[in-house]
Amino acid sequence: MSTGDELKAAVSARRDLGPEFEDAIVESFLDKMGKEVDRRVDERLAQAAPKSVAHQGPSDAQRLALAIVSLSLGTLTTILFVLVGDGRAGYVIPIWVAIIIVNVLFNNRGKNG
Repeated sequence: MSTGDELKAAVSARRDLGPEFEDAIVESFLDKMGKEVDRRVDERLAQAAPKSVAHQGPSDAQRLALAIVSLSLGTLTTILFVLVGDGRAGYVIPIWVAIIIVNVLFNNRGKNG
């Protein structure tokens, strides 16, 4: 039964039963409408929910992008420190270690849980 039909039935019942049953009729109508709203919300949530929310990690495109950016920045930084010299080449190892850590953490996201 549609919402409009439910309302018509409630008004008709109110006419037939009289004002002494008005509260019960209104409560019944509101209860039915509340259940219908809940059903529709549940339906929409089920349609909108991603199929596998649990353990969802980075996509292949995200992994590739991070790898490319990491290697590019790491290589440029290494070249820069080697060319500039001045004893700064020692920074290269910590930079590469940080790049490795970031990549490992990023690629393990969603696997633990």
